[in-house]
Amino acid sequence: MRVTLLGHGRLGSAIAEGWRLTGAVSDPTILTRAVPPVCPPETQALVVAVKPAAWREAVAPLLATLPVDAVVVSVMAGVLADDLAAAAPGRPVARVMPTTAVAQGQGVAAIWSADEPARALAHRLFDPIADTVDLDEEAMLDAATAVAGSAPAFFYALAQALAAAGVEAGLTQDAAERLTRGALRSAGSGAGTDASLEDLIARIASPGGTTRAGLDALVDADLNGAGAAAVQAAVSRAQALARGD
Repeated sequence: MRVTLLGHGRLGSAIAEGWRLTGAVSDPTILTRAVPPVCPPETQALVVAVKPAAWREAVAPLLATLPVDAVVVSVMAGVLADDLAAAAPGRPVARVMPTTAVAQGQGVAAIWSADEPARALAHRLFDPIADTVDLDEEAMLDAATAVAGSAPAFFYALAQALAAAGVEAGLTQDAAERLTRGALRSAGSGAGTDASLEDLIARIASPGGTTRAGLDALVDADLNGAGAAAVQAAVSRAQALARGD
């Protein structure tokens, strides 16, 4: 499949790395501001991975060479399919919200499109590099972005807080950070199984044990409220981007 990737920042480069690693797309055409804005005539999919605030300016010069039957695949938060379709008349649109772990072929990606062939093409692009989740409504992409695309940073922030607490408890900074990173890797290995999140917690937190005591402390500190606040803030920001705020 011939794919043109517009944008080569953190997410765009991660997608390209994942494609090369898995062989899903062996030789994508990568366009940046430094490259003349021309789509190869055989382009089947234009994957738009630029910053949401700059997408119109970035896409407009490509329309003269973008094939009329090419699918526009957006990986941008807050940019609505109707706006993309209006900017690229006649081309079907799919929206995908992947995580940067697609670079290692271990990402997760939410997919939505009102056009079934476009949705199928998006799956061809992202199934090899991510656990793909189909959404029934475009509006759900904002929530998917918050709980998948943004959440790794939330996990890192919690890990950072735990490492700081470890230092307060007497560990050196190096030891605290290495131990916390190891804990993240352990959690990640469990997440790769089919076990439910509740089961994964139960495997570690024995009744009356130290882990359960720590979990109870997190709940008392309003862990659920913090999670809800983080997701809602990310969703609100995506909605603001869609409005042009």
